[in-house]
Amino acid sequence: MPIKRTPNLNYLRYNAGVDRCSGGIILIVDSPKVLGYAKSSNGLTFALAGAGGRGWMFAEWLESNVCPGAVVAIAEPNDARREAVSVIHGIPPERQFRSWQEMLDQPRLADVLLNTTMDRDHLEAGVAAMKAGYHMLLEKPMATSLSQCVEIDRVRRETNRIVSVCHSLRYHGVYEEVRRIIRSGVIGDVVSLDQLEAVETVHQSHSFVRGNWGNEGRSTFMLLAKSCHDLDIIVDLVDRDCLKVHSFGSLFYFKKENQPAGAPDRCVDGCPVEESCPYSALKLYVGDSPWTHHAGFSGLAPAEARAKLKTSPYGRCVFKTDNDVVDHQVVSMEFEGGVTATFTMTAFTPWGGRYLRVHGTKGYIEAKIDQHTIDLYEFWQHNKHSHIKIAEEGGAHGGADASVIKSLIAAIEMEDPASVRTSTAESLRSHSVVFAAERSRKEGRQVSVREVLDEPDGS
Repeated sequence: MPIKRTPNLNYLRYNAGVDRCSGGIILIVDSPKVLGYAKSSNGLTFALAGAGGRGWMFAEWLESNVCPGAVVAIAEPNDARREAVSVIHGIPPERQFRSWQEMLDQPRLADVLLNTTMDRDHLEAGVAAMKAGYHMLLEKPMATSLSQCVEIDRVRRETNRIVSVCHSLRYHGVYEEVRRIIRSGVIGDVVSLDQLEAVETVHQSHSFVRGNWGNEGRSTFMLLAKSCHDLDIIVDLVDRDCLKVHSFGSLFYFKKENQPAGAPDRCVDGCPVEESCPYSALKLYVGDSPWTHHAGFSGLAPAEARAKLKTSPYGRCVFKTDNDVVDHQVVSMEFEGGVTATFTMTAFTPWGGRYLRVHGTKGYIEAKIDQHTIDLYEFWQHNKHSHIKIAEEGGAHGGADASVIKSLIAAIEMEDPASVRTSTAESLRSHSVVFAAERSRKEGRQVSVREVLDEPDGS
C-alpha cells in the first residue's frame, strides 16, 4: 500500500481542500515539532508556581526549547523540586519562594506565570497573577467551582491578559486531524459522538485513591480533575451548545468493604494477598517500578522505601484510605439541533488511553488516540476506508502539552488574546457541562447547562 506524506497539521488546518481521504492510502501526518519550532524571539520570561509533575515538565520544556534561564522565579514548597528547577534555569535564591503567595506578593517578576498549583489554588493564584500583570498558562481544571471559573474569566477580560487553560487534548495531533475531517464535511453532519477514557487500574489507585486527587475535599471531583479534558474535546468537536446532561457513576470498588480478609491498613505490615494484589505498595513503590517517580520514591534504596511507606499515603491499602471520588462514570449529553454524545470514564481497564467514535450522516470516524490512528469510512463513497496514521511526537499527552505553551507564546508575541484556542471563555463553556454532569450524578436527575450557569453554586 503506498504511503503519502503530508505537510504539518497547521498547513492542513488552513487547507481543508487537500485530498486526505483517498481509498487504500495510509496517510501519515507530520506533527508541528517534526518541522521544528521557532524559539521565542521576544525574550519572554516565566515564573513557575508549583514544581510537581506538570510544573517540572513545563520547566524542562522551556529549558530545552526556549533557553536555560527562561524561568526566572519559582514558588514550590518541596525543597528538592524547587532546587531542581532552580538549577536548570539558574534561578537566584532571592527569586526562590516556598509559596505562590510569597512570589506574587513581589512586584511582577516575569512576563508569564505557569500556574500549576493544586486545583483548589487556581482561583486565588490566577486572579492575583492577572491583576499583577502576568499573562498565564493555567493548568486544568480551571477552578474547583463554576462560580470560580466565571470569576477567572471575568478578571481575564477585565485585565486583558492572555491566558491559556491547559486543555491539552485540543492540541493533540489525532484530535486536530479529527476536527479537520469533521469541519471539512467529509462525514456530513455529526449525529452522535462517543468517547472512552480508560484510566487503567493502577493509575486509578495511585492518583485517585492514594494520591492527591483521591479525596474531593482535598482536591475536587473525578470528572473535573481527570476528565474535564474529555468533555472539553467533545464540546469542541461537536461545536454546538450543550443543552442538557444526565450522568451516573459511583465509587464501586476501592472502598473498605472490598478489603481482603486479614489485609492490614498498610502494605508493609504483612498482607496475606500481597503476591496477587496489583495495587501492592511494595510492588509499585519499591525497586524500579515507574510509579516510584510519581510517588517521590525515585532513587531510594529498598529499605528506605519500605520505611517511607510506613507513613506515606502511598503505603496505605487501596481499600482503606480516605478516598471518595468515583472510579467509573458515564455522561450523556444533548446538544443544540439534537446531536448527542456520550462519555465513559472507567478505572477498570488493563491499559490507559482514549478512544473516540464519531457518527456522521455521510461517514464514520474511529480514533485510537494513544495509538495515533484514525479510521475514516465514507458511506456514500462505497464505504471507502482510509487509515490515517498521525506521526507520533514525544512528550506529555503525545506532544500536545508542548503545543499548548507554543500557542501561548505565539499569542503573547502577537499581543492577541483572541488567538488562544483554549481561552478562559472556551474553558468556561466546557466546564459548565462538567459541573452540570456532576450535579446530575449527585441529584439523580437530568440537568440543563443553563441551570448551572444561572446557579453556579447550586443555590
